[in-house]
Amino acid sequence: MKQRVVITGLGVMTSIGRDLETFWGSLMAGKSGVSEIEAFDVSEYPTRIAASIKDFNPEEYVDKKEARRMDRFVQFAVAASLNALKDANLNVKEDTDPERVGVYVGSGIGGLSTWEEQHKILLEKGPKRVSPFFIPMMIANMGSGQISMITGAKGPNSTAVTACATGTHSIGDSFKMIMRGDADVMICGGAEATISPTGVAGFCALRAMSTRNEEPSKASRPFDVDRDGFIMGEGAGILILESLEHAKKRGAHIYGEVIGYGMSGDAHHMTDPDPDGAARCMSKAIRDAGIEPSQIDYINAHGTSTPVGDKSETTAIKAALGEHAYKVAVSSTKSMTGHLLGAAGGVEAVICSLALQNGIIPPTINLDNQDPECDLDYVPNVPREADLHIVMSNSFGFGGHNATIILKKYEA
Repeated sequence: MKQRVVITGLGVMTSIGRDLETFWGSLMAGKSGVSEIEAFDVSEYPTRIAASIKDFNPEEYVDKKEARRMDRFVQFAVAASLNALKDANLNVKEDTDPERVGVYVGSGIGGLSTWEEQHKILLEKGPKRVSPFFIPMMIANMGSGQISMITGAKGPNSTAVTACATGTHSIGDSFKMIMRGDADVMICGGAEATISPTGVAGFCALRAMSTRNEEPSKASRPFDVDRDGFIMGEGAGILILESLEHAKKRGAHIYGEVIGYGMSGDAHHMTDPDPDGAARCMSKAIRDAGIEPSQIDYINAHGTSTPVGDKSETTAIKAALGEHAYKVAVSSTKSMTGHLLGAAGGVEAVICSLALQNGIIPPTINLDNQDPECDLDYVPNVPREADLHIVMSNSFGFGGHNATIILKKYEA
């Protein structure tokens, strides 16, 4: 028998909140987390703004020695996971069989700042001064590895690295693991920390980011005619997924149920999205969920605020949903959080879970002059109360990696 899979815990690390109450309050207030980059000198960069997390102290979650052996993206992954487990009221070692608890937390890029620091040491001081922790700090799977070591989770342990689709792939794969009986609980999502000299320089070279440096809070403007690129964010989004049987047995609070997962490849271009690939991905998720397109009440769009990407996703939604595309509410919360790359899907799945629970759709802020080629209902600027039963979250990554998950209001 296939297991039903429910969401019992949520954790976030973002520029607009590091706890659920603050995070949701910021979304409802339409608050932007974008500001000038302070971590390094950006005076020569075309883009000098990002959705940075300020005043993050990893020692609130792990001891100083452990924190020093983690890249910033791993620190975010661990912090959000511990918060999600606390939200789920679940202690892995005491409340369940640790061998039935897995971890699947991805990162699109991994430990970029560690790489930069150690490369500088190599050039300036020679190979003997490179840290023995360089490789284990930098590799993308270390988020999952450290979470496992800290929590005691001994079940399936893996990592997705699919650019901006990473977080959603991690959640979708975890959903399937529980469904087929490989685990009872999965700690899953994504983490990213690439607001660094090389990371920002690389995306600037791609001409993918906004240069609206004088108006940081208005720079991320998905579906707006004046959008000029995405804003890089950092942080993590983590979900605790459980089999319904396991969750009910321990009396867990249930935010919602995961019912569908789709994935596809564009087979098209490194960075230029093909709407056909995204449309096929959404259609696969709809079929997997066993629903009709007309049953979807809300879509949390990938919606990065790039001229090409937003138009492509709009085309894809129309192809996948047909006439219902004009009736469904769509919003891009990246207008507030920035684009967290590999962590985006995790954060946005948290948002979808909270939207289901609260019956409120978060807005797309800065949507002042809607692009005529982006002609759907993007919930501009203010949140909207809605009777939500089924919601969809899209994530599309460089390389043509597409992932979609579908969540449903929990019904016993």
